[in-house]
Amino acid sequence: MTAKSIERPSRRALLPLALAPVVLPSRAAMKSRPNLLFVLSSQHRHDWVGASKSLALQTPNLDLIARTGVRFTRVVSASPMAGPSRACLASGRDYWRCGVRGNAEDYPLDQPTFYQSLREVGYRVASCGTLELHKATLDWGIDGRRFLPEWGFTDGFDSAGKMKAVLSGAVEARDPYMAYLHSRGLAVIHVEDYRRRMGLNGYLNTDACPLPAEAYYDNWVAAEGLNLLRSLPRNRPWFLQLGFPAARNPLDTTRRMQRLQQRRTFPQPVDSEQYTPERHVAIRRNYSAIVENIDRLLGLFLEEIRERGETENTYVIYSSDHGEMLGDHERWAAGMPYRPSVSVPLYVRGPGVRSGVVCEELVSHHDLAATILELASAPRLHEPDSRGLRALLEGRVKTHREFVRSAFGRWRMICDGRYKLIRGFDMEETGKRARNAPEPKPVLFDLKLDPEEVSNSAREYPDQVQRLMRLL
Repeated sequence: MTAKSIERPSRRALLPLALAPVVLPSRAAMKSRPNLLFVLSSQHRHDWVGASKSLALQTPNLDLIARTGVRFTRVVSASPMAGPSRACLASGRDYWRCGVRGNAEDYPLDQPTFYQSLREVGYRVASCGTLELHKATLDWGIDGRRFLPEWGFTDGFDSAGKMKAVLSGAVEARDPYMAYLHSRGLAVIHVEDYRRRMGLNGYLNTDACPLPAEAYYDNWVAAEGLNLLRSLPRNRPWFLQLGFPAARNPLDTTRRMQRLQQRRTFPQPVDSEQYTPERHVAIRRNYSAIVENIDRLLGLFLEEIRERGETENTYVIYSSDHGEMLGDHERWAAGMPYRPSVSVPLYVRGPGVRSGVVCEELVSHHDLAATILELASAPRLHEPDSRGLRALLEGRVKTHREFVRSAFGRWRMICDGRYKLIRGFDMEETGKRARNAPEPKPVLFDLKLDPEEVSNSAREYPDQVQRLMRLL
């Protein structure tokens, strides 16, 4: 993406999707509805933000949203794996009802989404970047429009996850990002670079990527997203979801991003002797570089919305699908019930939202489905588990949930804020458990005394285990 091409909408951005006829509300009703910018990054853990005092992160745009809106500190993903998490969000349903058990399954096309509800009330529903709703079908189309109408989108595109883009499109592109790299003659060097970053090497290889800055995945998503935003009419409400994938393994960065992290130090992983302190710092520098770059790109969208004169009528929501272990407990990536894996950041600002509030209420990540529909005055989803946050955002209520749940594969987790119970998870197990293996004993963390989740306190608190097991 050249600087010149960033200044004008791409053909992909300008062409709305072919849809079945939709009966639109009156023009006056559509004008009164707010716009919504929803930035959903990948694998951004809850504590890796500028507000964390132990980290020297620079996230001025997230900090701005926090000062002018609400920052939530206890948000739990309904499932700490991309496909299930995003299915829970799209449907507003818990893991065991979302229709997607893992990354080898596609979102059921007959299952409603909150995107469809937005479209029904007249929104232009746009996507740019990764949606991760059909991770089993490795073909997004080079225009990225496969399944978009069925999910409820009217504009934009869906692109592959970082590694799946390479695995599926090394020879012939199957998604818009690899199509772009092929068109610029950059696909071969990108594929070769990613082959050196397979598995744990995606963390251990902290070299800068060989791509020019404008071709780096998140930067490309931002350029396309700005073009898409500029193409949306101002006389009709819009919803734009941005999917930045870079915080997912492999943690590759540009040279500029890496230079900005030189000499920075970071806390060592919790309960880990896996690698040298220097190696962990290098990995965490790359992760921090990615987070700070996402914040920089977010700022471009805030400025574009300001230039469109839409700041006062636009909700801005920032979150992530799930977290990242980043070496804590000698674990990497996600899929585990530990807090670095299941907890995500959440920032919201917009019309009627309180300013400068830090909210410590328990929130499920899929509550954003009901919240977005509330903010848009759109119909609720059928039989949702999602609970809207609007009253909490506006200060009309003080409480939200008594507990939150998360699940993936064989384990189930419930947390009431003080105690966290996990069923079906072995703290000592690092590989896949045999199918016929007995279920591990319950794990209970006392988060007040053990916030880093190091010690199983199930024997000390049998009453809490029984109480939470009934709720689970």
